[in-house]
Amino acid sequence: MSTTGDRYSHGHHESVLRSHTWRTAENSAAFLLPHLTPGMSLLDVGCGPGTITADLAARLAPGRVVGIDPAAVVVEAAAAAHVADNLTFATGSVYELADADDTYDVVYAHQVLQHLADPVAALREMRRVVRPGGLVAVRDSDYGAFVWSPADPVLSRWSQLYHELTVRNRAEADAGRFLHVWARLAGFTEVRASTSTWTFHTAEERAWWGGLWADRVRESEFAVQALEYGLTNRAELDRIAAAFQRWAADPDGWFVVLHGEVLATG
Repeated sequence: MSTTGDRYSHGHHESVLRSHTWRTAENSAAFLLPHLTPGMSLLDVGCGPGTITADLAARLAPGRVVGIDPAAVVVEAAAAAHVADNLTFATGSVYELADADDTYDVVYAHQVLQHLADPVAALREMRRVVRPGGLVAVRDSDYGAFVWSPADPVLSRWSQLYHELTVRNRAEADAGRFLHVWARLAGFTEVRASTSTWTFHTAEERAWWGGLWADRVRESEFAVQALEYGLTNRAELDRIAAAFQRWAADPDGWFVVLHGEVLATG
């Protein structure tokens, strides 16, 4: 999900991969799907465990689909889990794509730009490898626009801490609201912006979302880096994890994750 030279604020702890493997083309690339037809070639940048990539490969067959990620261990797991004649996985950096100019019909990146110190450079490189008239599609969270209920000052502190951490990593937690600007700066002449959400409110959804974030707050790179930078302490992380568990147990609990989306051409 991150690239060489960027420090990934999430890491690859099991609690992070638990959310990444939940993602599908339907819940994470719906804005792109109407523009896809079988036979198209596609590059999935920051493919992670490859669940979205595999879905896209099934839709585009026999078109060639490639998923890349800088984390070799994640790429190896994706290649083992998803096997198809038109699908390959490789390690790689979005800043230095291995492909020649004008290689793909579509380049897609889901929740990648928010972790990069130079998202405009990444978009320029994506633009380089897409053919004339091809499409670059990006989707990123906007943490500053997340909404939850009931209100909880401890969860508000989590949001503040997350933003403090990403600033230290030279990343942009609120990337969703900037995608259209970054695309224009990268040289795209046609930029179409949209938004979509993930909503967690049923008992099962709350248990899953609250549970994975409780674990991420305690055990993932979020915790490791926040402690390393002196932004928090173990007691506060435990309080934040308990707040997520408390929210998950509340039958009135509701959490909305906003994403910005861009389809860029030219």
